[in-house]
Amino acid sequence: MTKLSSLFILLISTASFAQVTFNPGIRAGANFSHLSEGPIKEYWYNMVDNFGYNDSGINEYDVKTKVDFYLGFQANIRFSKFYALQPEIYYTRQGAQLDSKAPGVSSKTVTLSYIGSAVVNKFYIEKFNIHFGPTLELLTDSKNFKSVSDADLGFLLGAGYDITKNIGVEARIKKGFVNVYNSHTNVTFQTGFYYTFNMKK
Repeated sequence: MTKLSSLFILLISTASFAQVTFNPGIRAGANFSHLSEGPIKEYWYNMVDNFGYNDSGINEYDVKTKVDFYLGFQANIRFSKFYALQPEIYYTRQGAQLDSKAPGVSSKTVTLSYIGSAVVNKFYIEKFNIHFGPTLELLTDSKNFKSVSDADLGFLLGAGYDITKNIGVEARIKKGFVNVYNSHTNVTFQTGFYYTFNMKK
């Protein structure tokens, strides 16, 4: 390899490296979540006294959307004008509204809280971006529901728009693949904003 070729490769490598920027930020917004695979069936009963129960049976709940929130941190690693890798850590509250079909059985709101992480690939077209990547979420709390798994693996797909060099809005669909309860999985639509510190375009 000639000295001229070596110098050319060095210049190309230096130029490519100079394009890489690291910019941390925050994300926050609303979750619109539900559980997949149709109605949920559960055993129910009404207590009569200390010696027994009556009116027991199997109840079906219609699964409706529950509104909650997410909040997290992101680290945007911009490799070029068109591509960035963005690791994320976040807290998210998901679940569903379960409407009872049985007379005398109350409807309930199910809440599943997770600490999660994602590795997001972002492709930029001017101020727009399309992004996707895998997610891993660890269950921290559940209300009115016993999840059969303490972790959820999923995939997200979304789009964003940079309003300014620091502030943007985004919308995502996040689908879990792990059985949460009787073949039901997490499905969450997210919409919110992100703020990136010292973002360079």
